[in-house]
Amino acid sequence: MLDLWYKNAVIYSLNVATYMDSDGDGIGDFKGLTERLDHIAKLGVTCLWLLPFYPSPRLDHGYDVTDYYNVASELGTLGDFVEFSHQARLRGLRLIIDLPINHTSERHPWFRAARSDPHSRYRDYYVWSGSPPENAADGVAFPGYQTSVWTYHPRARAWYYHRFYPHQPDLNISNAAVREEIFKILGFWIELGVSGFRIDAAPFLVEEIRSDHSITRRYELFSELRHFLSWRRGDAILLGEANVLPDEMPHYFGDGSRLHMLFAFLANQYSFLAFARRSAEPLIRCIGMHPRLPAMGQWAQFLRNHDELDLSRLSTSERQDVYAAFAPESGMQLYQRGIRRRLAPMLGNDRRRIELAFSTIFSLPGTPVIYYGDELGMGEDIALPERWPVRTCMQWSDERNAGFSSAGEERLIHPVLMDGEYGAASVNATSQQRDPDSLLNWLRRLVDVRQSCPEVGWGEWRAVPSANEAIFALRLSWEGNTIITVHNFSDQPCSACLSLDPAEMRQLTGLFGNRVYPEIDAVGGGSIELDGYGYRWFRVGRQRDGMHRPPETKTS
Repeated sequence: MLDLWYKNAVIYSLNVATYMDSDGDGIGDFKGLTERLDHIAKLGVTCLWLLPFYPSPRLDHGYDVTDYYNVASELGTLGDFVEFSHQARLRGLRLIIDLPINHTSERHPWFRAARSDPHSRYRDYYVWSGSPPENAADGVAFPGYQTSVWTYHPRARAWYYHRFYPHQPDLNISNAAVREEIFKILGFWIELGVSGFRIDAAPFLVEEIRSDHSITRRYELFSELRHFLSWRRGDAILLGEANVLPDEMPHYFGDGSRLHMLFAFLANQYSFLAFARRSAEPLIRCIGMHPRLPAMGQWAQFLRNHDELDLSRLSTSERQDVYAAFAPESGMQLYQRGIRRRLAPMLGNDRRRIELAFSTIFSLPGTPVIYYGDELGMGEDIALPERWPVRTCMQWSDERNAGFSSAGEERLIHPVLMDGEYGAASVNATSQQRDPDSLLNWLRRLVDVRQSCPEVGWGEWRAVPSANEAIFALRLSWEGNTIITVHNFSDQPCSACLSLDPAEMRQLTGLFGNRVYPEIDAVGGGSIELDGYGYRWFRVGRQRDGMHRPPETKTS
């Protein structure tokens, strides 16, 4: 029996360095995060995903790692991590940590040894070329900020490969010793209470660079990682970051023996296209593209994260529609493909649209992920470079430094937003906790509803046709139980006529909506009333006692 806890989880993503500073040095830390665990637990989420917290020069927000077996000194100690892990577990929170293992920092001891001595055992930990690689600009990840994927190192007298920035040399996964190192890292953090790993840049982790500089994908590495985890901790999971096309997705799940979860990048991009066009068609089209998952496979659904809103899988005209709606100024756009803004500002701080967006994502097949601060409607600091605008400090109160730190402003890891529509004077956790109608308390109710609907995480789904192109309706069924969710992407109220069995229409029990609606009149087929940007969740028939609780175990 396997515990597939992730099937009905709700994940909360945060960066330790920007969450809560306990010692007044201007940088968040594990002690501060531990102090704020009740905020997270009361939101109702069941799992935390921590962005990198390892020792690092922090040239790429901690993704440039110098030691995979420790905590950055400014964030605390391993002892602080263990205490945090213990306190999280007491609150019913599992931990997923980021694993940026396709590359290291150039300051990592492995790379220092590799560049210094061609006979070092670490030389083959990285990918080298003795001659100038052709087409070195092909495949750059950050257009406008990166010019090549190969850099010459004078001390090594060779070129080294880096899919990302030059200060992040790629590891050579074709080397068995490198794979063994990765297994040791997994095993280390599993022993400290971790329940899973987010595989950063998963497509690039499995890239094998050959001597002729060609690239192949070694997907079997995911099977090896899964096999290792299965023996060390049977309920630990692998969550992949892979913005890939539908025909590539099965490579990441395999037959159920590779990754457990994959971020639903396509659904994310087409959701924003649907919001921009006020039409459900793009999202219905998109979810129909996704392959059928193995029994243990799962999507991770999200609105925003710590990177840009990547629109690279949309056509040029589709991308322009999203830009026009949510990032009309060039400074809001990034890498010729994305948007560097938070959710609330993109949606004009319109509470109706923010609720609609969250409700939509929570209803999509899979497990929802919340990015820290979005539960409050925080904004971005567009003055910060590249992807940094959405990584500002958490806004706890309207006090100095938003209650994040007692340090002087000049010592803060980021400037704190205090004034304006999205500043801490207007948007903060303390005031929203006291306001029963706040976004925070509304999202708590949505999380509770999602937890009571295991059909979303476990069940089969199909889109329910409607004559109104603004209506997005899903029917999700599992073990004889069914829920139906209906969302209006238009700003105009409407009556949604759905292609449902009349018997089902007569059995709809409202679970959640943007307001209290009259009972549905099922005579003549019936219709569902929706406000502009309105949403409603229904259960078909009466809920049996206890059915809202998913099983703790599931046979593989």
